[in-house]
Amino acid sequence: MMEPRADFSNDNPPIGFVTGGGLEANLQVKLTVPAQTVQEGAFVVMDSGTLRFYGLVTDLQLAAIDPNYASQLNSERFNPRLGQYLNQNTLYTNLAVMPALMLDRGPDPASLEYAAWAQNRPEISKPITVKTVPDHHAPVKLANAEDIAQIFGREDGKTIFRVGETREQGHAVCLNLEKLVQRSSGIFGTTGSGKSFLARMILAGLIHANNASALIFDMHNEYGPSSTSSDTGQPVIGLKEKFKARVRLVGLGAGTDFGAMNADFQLEIAHKDITAEDVLQLSQTLNLKETTAATLDALQTSFGEDWFTEFLRMRGKATEEDEEGKRHAAADSVEAWADQAGVNVMAAESLRSKLNRLMNRPYLVDSPASNGLAEIIDTLQAGRHVILSFGRYDSELDYLLVTNLITRKIRDTWEAATSQYHKDKKNEPRPLVVVVEEAHKLLNREMASQTIFSTIAREMRKYYVTLLIIDQRPSQIYDEVMSQLGTRISGALGDEDDINAVLSGLAGRSSLRGMLAKLQPKEEVLMLGWGVPMPIPIRSRRYDEKFWQELLKDEKPKPATTADYNKLLGFGDDDTD
Repeated sequence: MMEPRADFSNDNPPIGFVTGGGLEANLQVKLTVPAQTVQEGAFVVMDSGTLRFYGLVTDLQLAAIDPNYASQLNSERFNPRLGQYLNQNTLYTNLAVMPALMLDRGPDPASLEYAAWAQNRPEISKPITVKTVPDHHAPVKLANAEDIAQIFGREDGKTIFRVGETREQGHAVCLNLEKLVQRSSGIFGTTGSGKSFLARMILAGLIHANNASALIFDMHNEYGPSSTSSDTGQPVIGLKEKFKARVRLVGLGAGTDFGAMNADFQLEIAHKDITAEDVLQLSQTLNLKETTAATLDALQTSFGEDWFTEFLRMRGKATEEDEEGKRHAAADSVEAWADQAGVNVMAAESLRSKLNRLMNRPYLVDSPASNGLAEIIDTLQAGRHVILSFGRYDSELDYLLVTNLITRKIRDTWEAATSQYHKDKKNEPRPLVVVVEEAHKLLNREMASQTIFSTIAREMRKYYVTLLIIDQRPSQIYDEVMSQLGTRISGALGDEDDINAVLSGLAGRSSLRGMLAKLQPKEEVLMLGWGVPMPIPIRSRRYDEKFWQELLKDEKPKPATTADYNKLLGFGDDDTD
């Protein structure tokens, strides 16, 4: 049975009509209303024949039928009524409209042609990338709520997530979260632009939608427990606060402090979990030499997965005397092992010296109390979410080592699960989004080769793993990584290089550059890229108690337990009647 025809009615009055232009050069629209009623970034529709065109206003330009009328004050040259008449008929405003999408509406349902058309259209047609242009004098209208919903979807409390509203009329604009996680994405904005609040909001939508797991590398302890805004002093609700059962809060190392909120568990990394690959990815940070790979290979050959522990036990330049009084390398020294293994002694001693920076990290232990790495993997595969706080271990070395090590295990696990799924068609892998703050520290041109994140951005989509990077300096992120970002959501950016980086590789970037540069801080964002049907600037939702009430309105409260009543009455957990 054919679906009913979509409602394409738009009762908004025309604001102008098409006078020229093209697909590449943008359409020219003569405005028939005061210029102040339309803003750059306005979403407009144009009907021409059976086609509806959807476009974005990228510029407003004052024009006149004769430059003389614009360069002189007609109200002073003529009497006021004649001057006003001349202004109305000789001075006007042109809109530059970037056409983005077109949709075949079909004939009017009341027409004779509709039945024949409907037989060849079993479903409502979908908007496609614009391939042609509307006719001259096609009327142009501001989009209404139905037009916005036709393109961006209608909020459903789950997958179709409302990010904000159009700036002119406040119509809801949504993001398809299921499509968002199919490719890597990025959230950008200058310091103080509200990108962290935007990231929290979208992550809350992802957790609530429950169509993917999220692993959040939390450098600044912002996403798990509730905190206080540094700008307003107002409380900021953490994700763990609202999703207690779905989110596991993990602290790096023993004794990580979250204030009043306890970690679900602490992550301690066993020495045997560190591989040569993990160390080689720190080559630039540790200033390792080209001979490092050969030395690491020899260590693994000699000691297997215990290589790190055994290397840690070796002494540096240690000697001892034999029975004849001659001094030679001590049996437990690096030199003695190097001679036995046939590797360069100086290279081995240099590596041992440089690895001291790793060997004194308190979260690296010989025998941890539990396998935290496996627990993180199991949690994510089970459909829950993990926020890993680095606490006091906030150096670049800590961040590189831990994130690389965890994501390497994720890569291995998800690749194996995907291969098995392709074989037996059972147990499809759970989609996973890896969230990385301060991404330019890990993904700049120099560091990208040291991290596994560039591999995830390029290749892991087919294994159900994608990135969500959050950063204030997109221009410092490696071009190859930026090119892999499907969806880009950007707040205000002041630097021209950062603006160009966000728009790189996208159609119409020259038209969007000015729009991105003029966003209002903390209020407006520009959504664009593969994950949204067309670019659009919006006024973002506020991350406040109202947001949580709207998001969780369909959540059923759990029945109160005895422990809940005891807590309410001020009793401890062990108190009884």
